[in-house]
Amino acid sequence: MSEALEMTTFRLAPGLTGADFIKANDDINNYLRRQPGFRWRRMTEDDDGTITDIVAWDSPTDGRRGASGIMTEMADSPVHATIDHTTVDFRIVPVLQHIA
Repeated sequence: MSEALEMTTFRLAPGLTGADFIKANDDINNYLRRQPGFRWRRMTEDDDGTITDIVAWDSPTDGRRGASGIMTEMADSPVHATIDHTTVDFRIVPVLQHIA
């Protein structure tokens, strides 16, 4: 299997902070931990407020399956209300090189 990264960038809904977003992710984090192929997740916030959410998976297939569940199985998660959905850029890409 080849490692893949799910990379999503977006802005938060007006009036919300990075801390609000992190708090709204509790159920998503638990969901991810249960998914086959899940490795780790990191979230960043740029100076301009752009959030980058990176999830590592064992394979692109695992990533697509996990991401699909966030929109279906986890459709009622409070995290969805924290995101300005007009700003979302989402992709899953295979890792070409990993240096530890």
